[in-house]
Formats: sequence, structure tokens, C-alpha cells
Amino acid sequence: MTWLGFASAKEPMKGLPQRSKMMEYDQPLVWVVVLLMLFGMVMVYSASISLPDSPKYASYKNSHFLIRQTIFVAASLCCGLVVFRVPVSTWQRWAPHLFVITLVLLILVLVPGVGKGVNGAKRWLSFKVFNLQPSELMKLFVVLYAADYTVRKQQFMHKLKKGFLPMAGAVAIVGLLLLLEPDLGAFGVIVCIAMGILFLGGINGVWFSGIGATLVGIFSLVIILSPWRRERIFAYLNPWVEENALGKAYQLSHSLIAFGRGELFGVGLGGSVEKLHYLPEAHTDFLMAVIGEELGFAGVLLVVMMFYWIIKRAFEIGRQAIALDLTFAGLVAKGVGIWIGVQTFINMGVNLGLLPTKGLTLPLMSYGGSGVLINCVGLAILLRIDYENRVLMRGGRI
Repeated sequence: MTWLGFASAKEPMKGLPQRSKMMEYDQPLVWVVVLLMLFGMVMVYSASISLPDSPKYASYKNSHFLIRQTIFVAASLCCGLVVFRVPVSTWQRWAPHLFVITLVLLILVLVPGVGKGVNGAKRWLSFKVFNLQPSELMKLFVVLYAADYTVRKQQFMHKLKKGFLPMAGAVAIVGLLLLLEPDLGAFGVIVCIAMGILFLGGINGVWFSGIGATLVGIFSLVIILSPWRRERIFAYLNPWVEENALGKAYQLSHSLIAFGRGELFGVGLGGSVEKLHYLPEAHTDFLMAVIGEELGFAGVLLVVMMFYWIIKRAFEIGRQAIALDLTFAGLVAKGVGIWIGVQTFINMGVNLGLLPTKGLTLPLMSYGGSGVLINCVGLAILLRIDYENRVLMRGGRI
């Protein structure tokens, strides 16, 4: 009933369009991503709070890395909001150009006086205020390029000359540049992304098997021809020998000690001993070990489940897009899932001793501007794909 012309709260006003109950974007996915980044900030602060006690970081404040990570996260979220407004068709149109631009940046990293080196590796371009790592950009743009390539060459995906070789050549050039930095970890992630998208795009099974065998051979050859990589592999196989524990397996042995101390529920937030200058790079590559020590198996399981949710949703969004005949968007969504999944698996595998030590950060959580920013951009594109799927399912246009 109405009174003075106003509709009752229990009765919808007639003649006005009712808002669809279907959310315009995946809110649970947004919250999981935000919670991972906030959790990452807390753990970065915990892992880095004692670093100023060492001579290398003596000029830093205890909150130095927390403040910088907060700025990185805030800037990444703002950038993600902007990226969400960009239609997927625009990314498809620019995919080849972005790939080429990033390839040029990878070349610039190797130019003497231009690229910035840290611990013997040249992987950064310095812009005074921040350092840019082009290999992080390439992880995202190879997703876009591989998806666009698969769509453009769909009729040739079963052919060697027109379907396989051009993409293999592009990935080989990227791989060569990354090995010169050197950055074998990023190369592995990028290869997995490209192979995964080509497989999902319908590449010939025989050629796909051949690619896999070739890559195994290449990685084996790289390890065999590199003495320090061979030593790292042997140290990984037996990290508790004194020579290895004090040498090539130093990080691995202390990472395993951290997990062992954590047991089921951890020693308590801030109570890690390994972060007190025993475990190098605790706030970047080995952040998961600090989580394991301070929050135990329960904390590690929570992080694993949140990443599982992101990867699961990425593949669900991708399948939905392909069902709506949005092949490029579907492949990009699944590519983002592959990217986050592979990098997370490698980082956690290294921390847990399942894989040889490799310099890869934990997505969204580890300290670093380039990594967090590109992760947010990739996930913003994923959310945009989901948004466009929902618009089409409601009968709208994109």
C-alpha cells in the first residue's frame, strides 16, 4: 500500500527498471586479491623489520620496506581501477605492440650503463623514483600476445611453418634475452604461459609434445653448461651436507628450518628467528618461509587456498568467455590463471624444498613494485573479462 504517493518498502515502484541481482563484477575475487596484498604487507613488515640491524641496510628505518610496499600496493590498486575501464578489444588490438615494446626494454636491460645490476644479475631499468623489471611486464604481455596470436592463426595451429614456428621464434628470443640477464625463473614462467595458451588454443598434439621435449633439453643443457647452476642442483639434492648448508643450499636449509619451527600454528606473528639475518631475501623470494615459521601450517594453508581460489576463478571466467564466443578474452583469462599458478607453485616449491632455489617472488605478497603492479594489472584485465561476460549474459553490449 502507499501513503502520500510513496511506495511501500515491501512493494517495488512500478515503472522503474529493477537492478539485476547478478553482480557487475566478481566481488569475492576482488576481496581475495586485496586480502592477499594486505596480508603480504603485514608479512613484509615482519620479515624486514630487523634488516636495518645489518650494515647493508643500516641507513634504513625499520618501517622502510613497509612504507614502500604500502605505496606499491596503493599505486597498483589505482592502476588496476584504470585498467578495469579498458575494453578487452583494446588489449587485443595493442597486444603485438606491447609485446614488441617489452622486448625492446629487455634489450635495454643488457645495455651497459642502462640496465641496473643486483647480486650479479642485470634485470632492472632505473627511473630514479622506482626500478622497472621488464621481465615482469613480459609475463603479462606474453599472455596477451599468445592469446592474440592463437586467435589470428587459428586455422594454422595444426601446421608447423605457419602455426608453431613464429610463436616458438618469439618465445626463443625472449628466452635468450632472459638467460643473458640471467633470469631462468622468469623464462620458465613465460614458457609455461606460452605453451599453456597454445595448448588451450588447439595446437597440434605432436608439435606440443615436441616443444615439451625440446624445452626439457634446453633447460638441461643450460644447467649442464653452467657450473654454478650444476652446483646449486647438487646442493639442492643434499642440502644438509655441511659444505652445501653453508654454501649453495644456505637459503634452502634455513627455509626448511623455518617451516620446521612453525609446526601447526607457528611461533606467533613477529616471532620468526630465521628472519634475523639467517634467511637471506626473507621479504622477497622467501616470504613464504617466514609465513610458515610465524603462522605455521595453518597460515600456509590459508595462503594456498586463496591462490587456489584466484586460479580456479580465472579458468571459470575463461571457460565462460569462450562459451560466449570471446576466444581472445577466454584465452587471456586462462593465461592469467596459468601465470599466477605457475609462479606461485615455483615460489612455494622453492621455499619448501620441492624445487631448486630460483629467484621468483610470491605474486601479490612479496616485496617489490614491478611484481605487485603487473599482478594487479593482469587481475584487473581478468575482472574486465568477467564484467564483459556478465554484460553479454544480461543481453547488453560491450
